[in-house]
Amino acid sequence: MPNEVHTARLPAICHRVYQRKACCCYIPRYGLGLGKTVLTLTAIADLLFDSFEAHRILVIAPLRVARNTWPEELHKWEHLDHLRYSVAVGTEAERKAALRAKSDIYIINRENIQWLIEDSSIPFDFDTLVIDELSSFKNHQTKRFRSLMKVRPKVKRIIGLTGTPSSNGLMDLWAEYRLLDMGQRLGRFIGQYRTAYFTPDKRNGQVIFSYKPLPDAEKQIYAKITDITISMKSTDHLIMPELVTAEYLVTLSGKERERYDELRQDLVLKLVGGEITAANAAALSGKLCQMANGAVYGDDGEVHHIHDRKLDALEDLIEAANGKPVLVAYWFKHDLERIKERLQKLHIPFLQLDSSESITCWNRRELPVALVHPASAGHGLNLQTGGGAIIWFGLTWSLELYQQTNARLWRQGQTAETVVLHHIIAKDTLDERVMKALSDKDRTQTALIEAVKANL
Repeated sequence: MPNEVHTARLPAICHRVYQRKACCCYIPRYGLGLGKTVLTLTAIADLLFDSFEAHRILVIAPLRVARNTWPEELHKWEHLDHLRYSVAVGTEAERKAALRAKSDIYIINRENIQWLIEDSSIPFDFDTLVIDELSSFKNHQTKRFRSLMKVRPKVKRIIGLTGTPSSNGLMDLWAEYRLLDMGQRLGRFIGQYRTAYFTPDKRNGQVIFSYKPLPDAEKQIYAKITDITISMKSTDHLIMPELVTAEYLVTLSGKERERYDELRQDLVLKLVGGEITAANAAALSGKLCQMANGAVYGDDGEVHHIHDRKLDALEDLIEAANGKPVLVAYWFKHDLERIKERLQKLHIPFLQLDSSESITCWNRRELPVALVHPASAGHGLNLQTGGGAIIWFGLTWSLELYQQTNARLWRQGQTAETVVLHHIIAKDTLDERVMKALSDKDRTQTALIEAVKANL
C-alpha cells in the first residue's frame, strides 16, 4: 500500500483530477520526487474502477521514463498491481503490438506521438491522456504539439505533470495550457496571448526577437490558470535531506586567457591545428562555453585542447568524496571523452548512464562515478539510491534540464543527510553568466509556482 506521506496527499490530487476534466500538477524546483507518478496512477485506478469515468488511458512520457519509471511504479505498489499496462516503445512492430494488446494503460514515448496519430493506422480512441513532463510541449510549432492538437477534442480528461512549467519565462505557458483546456484560459491563438500579456522587447525594425511581460501580466496569468493547477513542493510535504550548493572556481593561465579573449573579441581563433570561427552570438556562446570547459570544436570538426583546469578540479572533487559515489554532469561530447580518459588514467571505475543496466549499477551503489548528460537523464529517472552528490563539469543554459538533473538525487528516497551540488566554474568566463542566467530564469518560475501552490 502507499506509504503514509502519499496517503496524506492523495485526497488533494484525486479531488483535482475528479473535479476538472483538465488539470496540471507542478512539482517545482528541486522538489521533484514527491511521487507524482504513483499519485497519478492512484487517481487513474479510481477513475477506471471506482467512478468508471475513464476506460482507455494513454500516458506520454520521455523515452526512458516511459520504458522504466512508469512500469517500475506499477510494480512497486500493491494497490496498483491490478492495473494492466502496455509499453509502446521499440520497433514499429513492437509498438503496434503493444497498442493492440488488451490493457488499461498504454504508455508511449513522446517522440512517437506523431507516428501514433498520423502513421500507425491505429484509431486514437483514448478518453484520458496523461502528459508526463508537459513542458516538453511548450513549443506550439513542433510536430508533436500539432499532432496532439488534432486529436485533443477526442480526449475527455487530460492531466499534465511537470516540474518546470516556465523554464524560459511565461511565454512557455501558452502551448501547455492550450493542450490542457483548448485555449479557454490563455486564448486559442499565440498572437492573442502575446498581445494580451506581452510587449516587444528585442527587435530589429519589424522583426521581433523577444517579448517581455506587461505590468501585472504575471498576476493576471496566474489568476487565469489557478483553478486547474495544483502545485506542491517536496519541502512542504516531505522530510528532505539538506541541499548544499557549492562552486569550485578554476582560473585560466595567461595564455589560455588570451585564447579565450581573442575568440570573444574577434569571433575567430587561430590555433596550430586549425581555426575556430563563431558565425554569430549564439555560436560564440557555445564556443566560449566549450573553451571554459577545456576544449573546443574547430571549423573542421576536430577537437582542440585548451586546458585541463576543470579536469584537475574534477579529480580533486572525486578524491574529496572519499569513495562516496558522485554523479558527473557533462554537456559537450568532447567533455565526455576527456572525462573518460582522465578517469581511466586514474583507474576509477565509471559508467555512462545511457542504459537500464548502467542505471541499475548506479542505484546498487556499484559505481564510484557515473556520467550523465542532462538531456538524456534529466526527466523521471530515479537515481537517488546511488549517491548524494552531483558535479557539474559543464553547465547548461536550460533551467529545466538543470533542475530536473539535480532532482534525480534530491528527491524522496534519498538516504544521504545532505545532497551536494558542485559546480566547476571557470573564473571570468561565460560560466559565470550561465549561472546568473539560470538564477534569473528561476525567478519567474518560482513566482508562478508560489501563485498556484496548493495548501494541502
